[in-house]
Amino acid sequence: MRLDKFLKVSRIIKRRTVANEACDAERVTVNGRPAKAGYDVKVGDKISIRFGASTLNVEVLQVSETVRKDDAAGMYREI
Repeated sequence: MRLDKFLKVSRIIKRRTVANEACDAERVTVNGRPAKAGYDVKVGDKISIRFGASTLNVEVLQVSETVRKDDAAGMYREI
């Protein structure tokens, strides 16, 4: 699954276009490297997202195309 779609489906970022823009601005890194929106997310990847002064670090636990709102938090674990 594409990185921008994963961020949207897991509800880390609300809209896919915003996730795409964050990737283009190099505010998203995967396993320590800046990642483009088309990066193929795999289970075990560590994603870091900079929001202004704060940083969100998560580990991918599950990748699925669709998920209910209640189950979205189960796709990742905060580090």
